[in-house]
Amino acid sequence: MSSPSRLSSILDLLATHGRLTVGDAAGQLGVSEATIRRDFAELARRRLVSRNHGGVVATGVAYELPYRYRSSQHDSDLERIAAAAADLVAPGAVVAMNGGTTTTAVARRLTARDDLEATGLTLVTSALNIAVEAVLRPHVRCVSLGGIPRPESYEVTGPLAMAGLGQLWPDVAILGVNGLSSREGATCEHEDEAAVSRLMVERSTEVVVVASEAKLGQRAFTVICDADRVTTLVTTAAEDHPQVALLRESGTTVHCV
Repeated sequence: MSSPSRLSSILDLLATHGRLTVGDAAGQLGVSEATIRRDFAELARRRLVSRNHGGVVATGVAYELPYRYRSSQHDSDLERIAAAAADLVAPGAVVAMNGGTTTTAVARRLTARDDLEATGLTLVTSALNIAVEAVLRPHVRCVSLGGIPRPESYEVTGPLAMAGLGQLWPDVAILGVNGLSSREGATCEHEDEAAVSRLMVERSTEVVVVASEAKLGQRAFTVICDADRVTTLVTTAAEDHPQVALLRESGTTVHCV
């Protein structure tokens, strides 16, 4: 494992546990304690961690996610979706991403890909928590949209977010939704968040929706886009789910994971 990958992995562990000992980190990453001590010293030099006796503790808002983000970090459904969605992104791509537990998991998996160290990745996001984590990755150029953040989701909305996004051309938009059906399309609960996601769709060549089985066939308050605009769906739904067949008929590629 390269040094940048180790540093990123250490930060991921800190995001979950808040503190980390030399022994724990060495065991988790399969390297020597001497290597971990050097990594801890480098992270402390960058002011990303604080040293304490025998280890390090997290510093700054990068690790202070709302409870619903922290509590879902090891959800097996989210991890399956995240792994499949992250693999769809080409190295060097420009990726737009909205907020939510599923997209947060995708962002962590995507920005941790070893093959991106040589090519890099540009991540445009309306979610402050995703931006704060992504900016710690040396191979990721992170573009955080401006605007007014919603505390429940860390998503920014409003004219500043729309103006910034309107100047960009992402290759792919990866979107979390509250509902997706072949008839009503992709939907969410809040119109201001939908407006930003809708513009991501309009500016992107491909649209990937990441959604659990529970969201298929559901309709939320406001429309993000029609079903035929969704290029790819990554879902935990079974192959025989009625919406899987209907969405495929509309031209969507569906990955059931």
